[in-house]
Amino acid sequence: MNKRRDTKSSAGKSDLHTKSIVLHVNGLGHHIDIAPWITLLDALRDRLDLTGTKKGCDHGQCGACTVLVDGVRVNSCLTLAVMKDGADITTVEGLETDGRLHALQEAFVKYDAFQCGYCTSGQILSAIGLVKEGHAKTHDEIRELMSGNLCRCGAYPNIVTAVEEVLQAKEGPI
Repeated sequence: MNKRRDTKSSAGKSDLHTKSIVLHVNGLGHHIDIAPWITLLDALRDRLDLTGTKKGCDHGQCGACTVLVDGVRVNSCLTLAVMKDGADITTVEGLETDGRLHALQEAFVKYDAFQCGYCTSGQILSAIGLVKEGHAKTHDEIRELMSGNLCRCGAYPNIVTAVEEVLQAKEGPI
């Protein structure tokens, strides 16, 4: 049985079934040869060993795989890695600065906005994107704009509270 597979060949030496790309992940450039059918999620987890981004439904319905691509929220399970050649990608591993957590990470801890933790990285990246977008001004708008990220444990009230705190610190009272 002849199966095509993503090969781990060195940069610049792509075979017939791979393409050389550069992914700028968390501030570092990664030159990889990758098959065109490999998702950004699988490239991050399997090729770059960044396992903070989770594979939930693998159909774009749960948000566990959310990352930021050029500052915009993206379901990495629905995005082919080759489509993001040259893009700036942020995963949960890239949020801390000089050993200090991102404000949203701190708020998630402060308000216990997670239980099992499986959805947490996607929730946090989605919340960062939401804050950058600047559309959420009310409690209900936060809930609506975060609705693409599911939490099976039901930590939604605490997630919204954490996002509200960061928004208030950034813009004043909601």
